[in-house]
Amino acid sequence: MNPPRMDQPFVIGAIETDIGRVPQVSSSLGWADHWGTIKARSGLNRMHYAVDPGLYALGNPDAGSLALVTANYKLSFDSLRSALPGRDAWILVLDTEGINVWCAAGKGTFSTAELVARIKSSKINQIVSHRKIILPQLGAPGIAAHIVKKLAGFTVHYGPIRTKDLAEYLDRGMAATPVMRLKTFTLSERAVLIPIELVQALKAALVVALVALVISGFGGQGTYVDNVVTYGIFFTIALLGGVFAGAVLTPLLLPYIPGRAFALKGLVLGLITAVVLVFFRNPDMTQWANRLEILAWLLLVPAVAAYLAMNFTGASTYTSLSGVKKEMQWALPLEITAGTAGCLLWLGSRFII
Repeated sequence: MNPPRMDQPFVIGAIETDIGRVPQVSSSLGWADHWGTIKARSGLNRMHYAVDPGLYALGNPDAGSLALVTANYKLSFDSLRSALPGRDAWILVLDTEGINVWCAAGKGTFSTAELVARIKSSKINQIVSHRKIILPQLGAPGIAAHIVKKLAGFTVHYGPIRTKDLAEYLDRGMAATPVMRLKTFTLSERAVLIPIELVQALKAALVVALVALVISGFGGQGTYVDNVVTYGIFFTIALLGGVFAGAVLTPLLLPYIPGRAFALKGLVLGLITAVVLVFFRNPDMTQWANRLEILAWLLLVPAVAAYLAMNFTGASTYTSLSGVKKEMQWALPLEITAGTAGCLLWLGSRFII
């Protein structure tokens, strides 16, 4: 395993140790770090926002300084170092393939094997005089502490869930309060997830909308342009309504929507959105074309909302891995069927006089 590169933008220098130079980082984040955070949370360059795994020095640590572990997803790395202003520590970064701690623990990359291997390859045992290592609590599912002790000689301590509590945790002699062990999912914590899901959904939605705009001009009794204005633009509005219901309203209103399954919560908001759209559409229901179009919206909009709502299961405290798998088994086929049927009905409505 190669040591971290010294030329990474956030590396400010190097610390000389018995095993050689260790990259030095600061607890202060620069404009490039903040801009990278904005892009990652918006889904831009998200899968490549990583740091080199290995050992880093925060501030000016010595042999007695504590060692903390994190993932090589840069948001995780930045969250850890920025939570410890004015403190000196060693940061051991695991290779989680650019995935955050919680998800990596579930996927098996924030693992016992990786931690043991990284402890040995970094030679941190030759740098520190103690044998204690602090891990984030959300990484616990992937780590067998007794095996780490047996194979690497380090005793694992689990820090608080939130990095903002880390300084207090250390000041308390590595003792966590009950609040530090509680995983919340507040409005602000839910809202911060919206941009990445919304951007990804809009990429696909805009392509579909563009195709629909082209197709909408054909059929019907009006001119091509009139049909695009009447049917194509409304298709775009309805599609974006489904995206908004699933990717924005669902996470914001999550605790207040009936049902436990995320697909069901998205379905509820999708149906409400579809009904509102139909109300403002106010079609002449004596015509079969309009009947098919309305039925299309009652199927398509809830299907889109339900599908996008399911994307939040992996970031929620409401679900378990087994629960997510069960939900996908029954929800995904229904969403695909309803969405396909809605598209076909809309196409049919365009060519019925």
